[in-house]
Amino acid sequence: MNHPHTDKAASYVTALRDLKDDDRLRSLRPRAGIDFASNDYLALASAPRMKQAVAAALQAGTPIGAGGSRLLRGNCEEHELLEADAARFFGAETAIFFGNGYVANFAVLTTLPQRGDLLVLDSLVHASIHEGARAGRADIRDSRHNDPQSVEDTIRDWRLQGGAGRVWIVAESLYSMDGDFAPLEQLIAIADRHDAFLMVDEAHATGVYGQQGRGLTALYEGRENLVVVHTCGKALGAAGALVTATRVLRDFMVNRCRPFIFSTAPSPLMAVAVREALLILQQEPERQQRLTNLIAFTRRQIGARGGWHSHGSQIVPYIVGHNARAMALASALQARGFDIRGIRPPTVPAGTARLRISLTNNVSEDDVRAMLDAVIEETREPAR
Repeated sequence: MNHPHTDKAASYVTALRDLKDDDRLRSLRPRAGIDFASNDYLALASAPRMKQAVAAALQAGTPIGAGGSRLLRGNCEEHELLEADAARFFGAETAIFFGNGYVANFAVLTTLPQRGDLLVLDSLVHASIHEGARAGRADIRDSRHNDPQSVEDTIRDWRLQGGAGRVWIVAESLYSMDGDFAPLEQLIAIADRHDAFLMVDEAHATGVYGQQGRGLTALYEGRENLVVVHTCGKALGAAGALVTATRVLRDFMVNRCRPFIFSTAPSPLMAVAVREALLILQQEPERQQRLTNLIAFTRRQIGARGGWHSHGSQIVPYIVGHNARAMALASALQARGFDIRGIRPPTVPAGTARLRISLTNNVSEDDVRAMLDAVIEETREPAR
């Protein structure tokens, strides 16, 4: 029986039309072209050692799925071995493995900060942090991006208004859309001064920065007032996220964290892959060094072309401003064989639509030269 058209979907159709009119309609496309878009910074996602580790685990009988939550039958030896290795590698007391970075951020922020506490979020932290904060019990305030004085002022104002709970300061160590670094030393000092916790999302720094890729928090790991999220789906080439913390906080999450308690555990095979990635970081330092060299090379090449400002990380934004122009430029570069994606609001602030150029070991210096030449050519004003 054919059902007559109804207006049940009308509001969705309107919303999609509005997005299209604002040049913000998104769609899925297959990957193609030279990789200037992924977060596979060390080219581990397709590394032979990663494949061999997973294949060997399968051969040895490791199941594909965990079959249950960690508190039921889903707690596999592979999870526990990874968490023990990760705690040693990062220099923390313990680690706990989640299915992805979004869930890890959401899990921490809906579990550890309590009613009456204050969350001070850098205004540009990941969406998952904002979502977790809103779903949690603590008060929330935004501080100006990478502005320690704004964090201080926010805490002081909250105290003056009667806030009496614990303060949680939340930042990313390396911001995913601007490619700039957090003032971690100052944030640690503020946390110490206010008897506060600092939570740092190392999503784009783990594997890339710090000795053997331990991240930008490596100097501070193991502190009682530090919680760190190390994403495994970017430079580590796998999937999931490791939260490093004290044993007390880990035990509390095991007992109270709903995203942990009520989720099927991550695939044991993914735990095997992440363990192998941590080994590769220690045994193949040339991967980290190659990327470091590529970042420096790219910065020199941009400067030589009279190009734009970058912060010296593997994330190189090219700000366009207008949504349609950003997407048109991305399309033109894709047509020339470079996989570069346009980023529009709400992922970035209104009026700052951009290309997000990502440097990985999947490209060569020649690829970088050709890509930058193409950007310059495509943005050059046509002759009158």
